[in-house]
Parts: sequence; structure tokens; C-alpha cells
Amino acid sequence: MTNVPGDTTPTWVPQPDGVGWPTAAWPTGTPSPGLAALVDRAFAEPGLEQSYAVAVVQHGRLLAERYGGALPSFTHAPTPVTVDTPLLGWSMAKSVLHAALGVLVGEGRLDPDAPAPVPAWGAPGDPRGAITVRQLLQMRDGLRWNEDYVDAGASDVIEMLFGTGQGDVAGFAADRPLAAAPGTRFNYSSGTSNVLAGVLGDLVGRGEETRRFLVERVLAPIGMHDATVTLDDAGTFVGSSYVYATARSWARFGTLYLRGGTWDATTVVPEHWVLDAQRPTSAHVDDEVDGACGTRTLYSHHWWLDDEGACWASGHEGQRVVVVPALDAVIVRLGRTETERYPELRAWVADVRAELASTA
Repeated sequence: MTNVPGDTTPTWVPQPDGVGWPTAAWPTGTPSPGLAALVDRAFAEPGLEQSYAVAVVQHGRLLAERYGGALPSFTHAPTPVTVDTPLLGWSMAKSVLHAALGVLVGEGRLDPDAPAPVPAWGAPGDPRGAITVRQLLQMRDGLRWNEDYVDAGASDVIEMLFGTGQGDVAGFAADRPLAAAPGTRFNYSSGTSNVLAGVLGDLVGRGEETRRFLVERVLAPIGMHDATVTLDDAGTFVGSSYVYATARSWARFGTLYLRGGTWDATTVVPEHWVLDAQRPTSAHVDDEVDGACGTRTLYSHHWWLDDEGACWASGHEGQRVVVVPALDAVIVRLGRTETERYPELRAWVADVRAELASTA
């Protein structure tokens, strides 16, 4: 992973005249035959057949959506997925965390270029005390972390979410030592996100105060009324992994970033904060982190990017909210795809983008 200067042009797109904001209900449009076929393909093609939900928005209108499959359970029969089913975004929560921190930056309560206010790093001489909020957002903090989703014995993320760290995810992650000087390397880390979630909790209050802040300042203003967030026993938002929302609500979240942080003439997230998320800070090839494997992929502030100006929130097993300013479009896909089948998911997203470009 290498450092990357700002080699893409951040952009956002205003809401089209005469198209209502989807705070309550989505304005709808008619999909092209090609788009309709692609949506069907997402539920049939090997590697994608375990899709739960797809939603495609362009020019502010919901053009196509489909739901299928059922959520497994150890305690009851599988639950069929419908338009009203909140679905787990896994690491797409990181992008929601980015928005929440942006609210604090906009209020002047958090300086992204100052050392992160992490109490565990406050001892004199602790080199971690120099890590900035921005370096944490860019995953360039230098903390030792193994983001392994298979080997429980070696995985920090499994231990944090399901083992000894689950009661205090921020404390578990903040306890990691440095493995590199801050700012010198990229290392994707769910622990880093939860350190930031701890910073959020310290600033707004833990427990229900954190939940209230996320709902009132980020989710409710854009109509994500069905969204829920998970807190750990310490009252910290598990910002690495746990936001549940319907596909339509995830599309609202993508639209917030497509519109530069503004929703119906109200600034939810500062525009400069949204644009920062479209400026690449690292680049890699053939990494297998949250589905970013394959060709050259870029990373920014808790968002992934490509060389064509798209950015996306990405989660384990192929969760995606893809924001494409050049097409004024948002593509949502939620489901279960194994890592080795991510090439099929990337190809499907590329085909949807090509279809939208051909009919724009």
C-alpha cells in the first residue's frame, strides 16, 4: 500500500430540479431493460446469488430494486428479506462513523489534524499520543493490527468483536502498540475505527447519548428511520461493524455523500468533509480487505475509491453502497458473497455503471 497524492477530483452533484428528496418516500423512475436484467442477475449469477437486496438510484429517483433470500437464525426459522428488512452493513458502519465525526468537525468540537484525544495514549512519552484523527480515518495510524476474518487465533478483529474485546471495543483497540511510525503506512483496521468511535463517545457521551447523537444528527435527518446502531457494554458505538438499515436507507446514506453532505437545503455533514472522503490517500493492488481485491483500488477517510471518481462504503461479504458522481447515481447491494467471488461482484457493479452511463 502506497501513499497517493490527490490524483482524483472530488465532486458532488446537486439534487435535480423538480425531484423531491427521499426523506420519507423515494421518487421513482423506470429502469431500462438492461438495468432490470442486471438487477435480476444479482440474484442468480454464481457469486451473487445470495443477494438480499439491490437498489439503484439515478438523478434522485429509485429506478430499480429487488429483494430475496432469507436471513438465517439459530433460534427461529429464516426470515424472508423484504423492502422493510434492516440489513447489516458490516464495515459500511465505518463510513457512517465518518459522517458522525464530520458533524463534530463542523461544530468545531473535533480537529482532524490534531492528536486524537485518546486517554490511553496520554502518558508522557507515549508515541501513540502523536497519532492524529485524520491518520486514524486514513488507516495510517501505525498501530499493530491483524484484520483477519478466518484465523481466530491470529485475528485481532475476531477477538475484538467476539472475544475478550467485545465489551469495550475502543479500549481493546487503543491498547495496541505501534508497529510503524504514524502516517507512514496503510493498514486496514477495524480496531482503528473503534478507537475513533471511542473519541466520538468521549465527545458526545457514551451509551444512549451516543445513540441519540447518531440518530438525531446523521440518520434521522436523511430519513434513515429504520436504521439501528449497536453499542458495546462500555456504551461505545461499534463503528467498525454494526449498523443495520434497509436497502432504501443505505441508498439515502449514499445520496447524502452524492449531494455533498447537504439534504434538502440543510447541511448534515460539512461539504469539505465529504470531499475529503473522495481524495485518495493510499493505493493498493490485489489486497483482500473487505472486497477491495483486484485491480488498483484507493482508500481515503473510511471510504474506498477508484480512479474514475466513484467512492463506496464497503462491508464484509460484499456489502456495497457505491456513489458515482459522474452518473449522479447510487448503487446498493446487500447479501453474502465469499471473498474469492468478489471479482463477480466487482464485474456486476461495473456493468451496472456501464448501463447507467449508456442510458443517462
